[in-house]
Amino acid sequence: MHGPNDSPHTPHSPCLADLANLIRLPAALSVPGDILAGAVAGGGTPRPRIAATMASSVALYWAGMALNDYADATIDAVERPERPIPSGRVARRTALATACGLTAAGLGLSALAGGRQALAVALPLTGLVWAYDLRLKSTPAGPAAMAGARALNVLAGAEPGRRGAAVPAALLVGAHTYTVTALSRHEVSGAPRTVPAATLAGSTATALAAAALPGLRRRGRAARIGAAAGALGYLASYGTAQARAARNPSAANVRQAVGTGIMSLMPLQAALTAGAGGSALAGVLAVAHPLARRLARKVSPT
Repeated sequence: MHGPNDSPHTPHSPCLADLANLIRLPAALSVPGDILAGAVAGGGTPRPRIAATMASSVALYWAGMALNDYADATIDAVERPERPIPSGRVARRTALATACGLTAAGLGLSALAGGRQALAVALPLTGLVWAYDLRLKSTPAGPAAMAGARALNVLAGAEPGRRGAAVPAALLVGAHTYTVTALSRHEVSGAPRTVPAATLAGSTATALAAAALPGLRRRGRAARIGAAAGALGYLASYGTAQARAARNPSAANVRQAVGTGIMSLMPLQAALTAGAGGSALAGVLAVAHPLARRLARKVSPT
C-alpha cells in the first residue's frame, strides 16, 4: 500500500521537531505512571530496574504512535493534512522504520529489565499495539485492544509473582483508555452527544472505583486521602473536558477531550499509586501532570 508521501522527492532527513510530532513526544509522560502504579499495587517498593521497564514502555508507546501515522497516511492526507507524513515533513517509510526500531528497543529493554517473565507481558502488549494500528482501529474491537494494551502496561510494572494484586489498577487504567479511544474515533467529524456522555459516565465510575480501592483493601488514612485527591483531580480535568464535549460535541471539543484524557491518565495513576501506599510517588505524578499538559500544548498528544 502506498501513501501520499512515498515519492522520491520526499525529504530524506526529517528534523527532530518533526519526529517529535510523529511519535507524540509529550504523551509518553503518561506512560511511566502505569509502571509505578503496577509496581506499588503489586505490593512493594519499586526496584531500580523499574527504570528499564519504564523506558521499554515509553519506546513501545512511541512505536505505536509512529505506526499509527504510517497506517493512516492515506486517510490523514484528507482528514489530518497537518500531520508529519501528509504534510511531507516525514516520509512514510521513515515512520515505519521508526516504529520497527522503537519496537525492537522496547522489547530489548523489557528483556533487560526482567528476562522471559517481563517479555511474557511485553510481547502481548506489543502485539495488541501493532494489531490495533494495522487492523483493529476501525473495528468494534479497537477500544478494547487499546484498553488491553494499557492494562498490560500496568501489569508490566508489577513483580511477576505479584501481578494478581495489580489487576484492579490495570483494569481501571484499561477502562480509562477505553473511553479515550472511543472518543478518538470522532476527533475529525464530531460525535453524537451520547458518546461523550457515555464516556463521562465511564470515567466517573473509574474515578469512584479508584477512590474506593484503599478502603476495600483496608489501607490507612493517607492512602485513602491520596486516592481521593487523585481521583478528584482526574475528574476535574478529564471529566470537565468530556462534559464540554457532551454539551457541544464538535470535532474541536472532542479532540480536546481526547488530548485531555491522554494526559489525565496521570492523576488517575497518582490515585492508584497513593491508594496502594505509594504517597510520595503519587506526589511526583501529581506534580508532573501540569508540566505534561503544558508540553502537550506545544506538541499535540493526539
